[in-house]
Amino acid sequence: MMFRVEVDNIKKNYGATEALRGVSMRVSEGEIFGVIGPDGAGKTSLFRILTTLILPDGGSAKVMGKDIVADYKQIRPIVGYMPGRFSLYQDLSVEENIDFFATLFGTTLQENYSLVEEIYSQIEPFRKRKAGALSGGMKQKLALCCALIHRPQVLFLDEPTTGVDPVSRKEFWYMLRRLKEQGLAIIVSTPYMDEATLCDRIALIRGGKFLKTETPQQIIADFDHPLFAVKASSMSPLLRQIRQIPQVLSCFAFGDTHHIVLKDKGIDSLQGKELLSTELERRGFTDVHINDIAPNIEDCYMYLETLNS
Repeated sequence: MMFRVEVDNIKKNYGATEALRGVSMRVSEGEIFGVIGPDGAGKTSLFRILTTLILPDGGSAKVMGKDIVADYKQIRPIVGYMPGRFSLYQDLSVEENIDFFATLFGTTLQENYSLVEEIYSQIEPFRKRKAGALSGGMKQKLALCCALIHRPQVLFLDEPTTGVDPVSRKEFWYMLRRLKEQGLAIIVSTPYMDEATLCDRIALIRGGKFLKTETPQQIIADFDHPLFAVKASSMSPLLRQIRQIPQVLSCFAFGDTHHIVLKDKGIDSLQGKELLSTELERRGFTDVHINDIAPNIEDCYMYLETLNS
């Protein structure tokens, strides 16, 4: 079986900064693979290496069986790349941008219309409008259309939904699932943990290193520590005090609660609540509300980050 993308121990340094510290992954045909992590984690460096825009400092990678260094000229016509920052020509119209990118690859919109039809139909009413005057969601659709215009075999999307409204984000992921059905391999990066569950598999990245690579469902299933949500009237002092409790592995702010992971895997819900209640009451907190909760991807990410710190 040939993977669409193969990455083996890729490294990248910028001076003394290690942007990528030996990451590896495999991506198959018809798969949405997510690289999930915060800004500065190394996502963009990885994407720029795999699209042959920069060279790695170690390791190797192949796209469609072709080496990213030796065969870069053969790779560029078969990949689509949508960078995180809107990079199309702002003073050209929607129609002109699409025609320009189609011409670069020696094709036309009509030739590959079946692939982009669903996306293009949404921006066609604005085809005469300048790209710079489009809304965030429409810019996103135009950029995706341009990345697909030459019918690539692998699509790289670097934080495509950053700064986009929730409705447009939902529409965008619907479009990705439709593209997946056509056999396209899609590698997408995002800082939004809630988007992880929309991928077939994900790699959680932090500080240039993959913390774990699996299906989102399996990553959640592998979380085996007691987890609690805690709330009180004084949340900042509460956070500081929780982190001083010896039995607490980690604690982080999550919305209007703090999520607590206990070190002891064998402790049950009642025991965990009693332990936390007793410890916090001893520290002067009398209005604490504690609930045991099921983990989500963000809880798993923070837990794995704690183990790797």
